[in-house]
Amino acid sequence: MDFASLGLSEPLLKAISAQNFTAPYPIQAQAIPEILAGKDVLGAAQTGSGKTASFVLPILEIFLRKKIMRHFHLKVLILVPTRELAVQINEVIGDFVLKIPMSLKHAEIVGGVSQNAQLAALKDAEIVVATPGRLLDLVGSKFIDLSRIEMLVLDEADKMLDLGFKDEIEKILALLPLHRQNILFSATLDTKIDSLKANWLNEAVKIEVEPEEDHTDLITQTAYSVDASRKGPLLRYLIKTREMKQVLVFMSSIRAADNLVIKLKKNGVQAIAIHSNKGQNSRMEALRTFKAGKVNVLVATDLASRGIDIQFLPFVINYELPRSPKDYVHRIGRTGRAEASGEAITFVTPEDAHHFQVIQKKMKKQIELIKTDELELKGF
Repeated sequence: MDFASLGLSEPLLKAISAQNFTAPYPIQAQAIPEILAGKDVLGAAQTGSGKTASFVLPILEIFLRKKIMRHFHLKVLILVPTRELAVQINEVIGDFVLKIPMSLKHAEIVGGVSQNAQLAALKDAEIVVATPGRLLDLVGSKFIDLSRIEMLVLDEADKMLDLGFKDEIEKILALLPLHRQNILFSATLDTKIDSLKANWLNEAVKIEVEPEEDHTDLITQTAYSVDASRKGPLLRYLIKTREMKQVLVFMSSIRAADNLVIKLKKNGVQAIAIHSNKGQNSRMEALRTFKAGKVNVLVATDLASRGIDIQFLPFVINYELPRSPKDYVHRIGRTGRAEASGEAITFVTPEDAHHFQVIQKKMKKQIELIKTDELELKGF
């Protein structure tokens, strides 16, 4: 199957080719025709499965088809749980818009940045990607009118509910016109999503793709048994001896992430942190710096990791274990993307041993555990 068979027009097919997209991912092949047909869609798809393009492409196709009847008001609202994901989706839209013969204005609305700059971006915007809190702030200030929305996309709905956005989502839904097209994507279709979809999806087409757990075969997973006091030297040892040029390190807290960056820098390793205590501009700059190769190590918390999308990231290190197997899979899924191999390394202290066994059992995978007691880490 190719993109031409999905009902996309020639200008958009040329834009897809310019992005080096060769064949549609399963979620794209199934969702794009249904969205173009005007149907509501309920999709189960993990981050990294190609779902962003599965709704961005048909949205742009719809605008191309209706370009004669455009009236330059807000028509498409895309709700997401985090700032980083909003920025990422807006960038994807921008990349395609640059390649199609149409002037289409789009904007991201997120907290943590200047409201004045966002108000300027909103003028005549037809597509808005937003986090719920800032969107409601601007609606309350009469800066945004949601009464003429024609399509609503709710991306990573499960994460949004986990972060406590249910009340905000319901307030936003109450402001939208009843007649609109609805798209909902979630990593899982559990009871939480059932309660949400019942209120606003209309005879939705249900699409499920293989969960991310089934796509870890490209990721080499190893674990190191290490005392907590030796984790820092072990991390520096691996980075230096294996000459890691680009590695994403996961921590369980903001404070721990900042402390690790300080220690890495003191020991000659260029590193930068990304977490929710940093302003939006600094978070985006940290990600750009890391992607550009100006620092070797990006230290992240789980919340901030949403939206970190680096196509050929070679290494992920779990310096601290996540709380759940699901978060573990999400973390290691930052590598091994776009059919490229990657390596995921996990540090396991004696206190972590039982929890790590639970993670492996849930994944139905046994991971090699390498002892480090005899490893000489002095000088690292």
